[in-house]
Amino acid sequence: MLDYLRIMLNAKKAKMDERGASAVEYGLLIAGIAALIVAVVFLFGGVLANIFKNTCNSIGASSSQSCG
Repeated sequence: MLDYLRIMLNAKKAKMDERGASAVEYGLLIAGIAALIVAVVFLFGGVLANIFKNTCNSIGASSSQSCG
């Protein structure tokens, strides 16, 4: 009986350790995704700004409104 209680306590302790590890893994995953988003914005931000500016100028020329 004492061995059974010891096994159950060790299993509960191991399960608590796994929750902490999975939280760290999720944190690393979120940090990686955030870093990827930042990199994409910096790499393609200028290109996208030029595309939107050209589109705005094209629309503004046909409607005689200026782009801000």
